[in-house]
Amino acid sequence: MAEQQTDLGWLTACPIAHRGYHDMNQSVWENTPSAFQRAIDAGYAIECDVQIAADGVPVVFHDDDLERLCGLRGDVRARTSQELGQLTVGGTADRIPSLPQLLKQVAGKVPLVIELKGRPDDDDGFADAVVECLESYEGPVALMSFDHGLLRDLKASAPRCPIGLTAEGTKPEIFFVHEEAMQLGLNFISYCVHHLPNVFIEVQRAQGVPIITWTVRDAEAREKTRVHADQMTFEGFDPDAVEDAS
Repeated sequence: MAEQQTDLGWLTACPIAHRGYHDMNQSVWENTPSAFQRAIDAGYAIECDVQIAADGVPVVFHDDDLERLCGLRGDVRARTSQELGQLTVGGTADRIPSLPQLLKQVAGKVPLVIELKGRPDDDDGFADAVVECLESYEGPVALMSFDHGLLRDLKASAPRCPIGLTAEGTKPEIFFVHEEAMQLGLNFISYCVHHLPNVFIEVQRAQGVPIITWTVRDAEAREKTRVHADQMTFEGFDPDAVEDAS
C-alpha cells in the first residue's frame, strides 16, 4: 500500500461479493480463484476469509477444518501453505490460495475486504503476517475481524489500510462489547443484516462510521441494507440484474 487509505468511499461504492462471486458452491466455490475472477470480471468488490497456515503464511479459507470444502479431516492450521495449496476445493480444479496469491490475482482491479478468522489461543503472529503481505500491495483493501484480540493486534501492526469490526447481535450487553471494540479506533463495521436496525449501528452511522452488511441473499435483506447501512456483502444473486429489474 503506497499511502494511508483515508477516504473510505471505495468501501461502499459497489456491492461486495461474499467469499468471492461464487454460485453457492455449485460449480464455482467460495474463496477460490474462480470466484475471485468472476467478481473481478463483474466489477464487484471481494470479501474473503483468511486463516494462518502452519508455516506462518496467511491462506484464503473460511473454516477451521478441511472437511466441508476439501472432503478431508483435519485442522487447516496444521498444514503449511504449500500443502494447502495442493488441496482442491469442492472437487473442482481450484486449490486453496495463499493471501499473496490472491493479492497477485486481484492486483487492485477491485476492492478487497479481508476477514481474519480468529482463534484466541492460536493467533500469535497472525495479524503481523497479514499486514506484511499487504506492505507492497497497490489497491483498495480493508481488514476486519470478529476477534477483538486480532483487532488489537492489527492496530498495533499499524497497517496503512482501514480496520473494521465484524459483528452481530441485538442485545444491549453485546452492544457494550461492540462499543469497546470501536474504542480501538476502528474505521468501519460489517454487521449481520438480520440484526438491523439496532441502536448501536444507528449511533455509529450517525457518527459517520461506514456500515456494510453480511450476508445479503434476498430482497428483504437488500432493503434493510438500503435503509440502515451503506453497502451489502451479498451472495446467491446478481446485484446488477436485481437493479435492472427494479
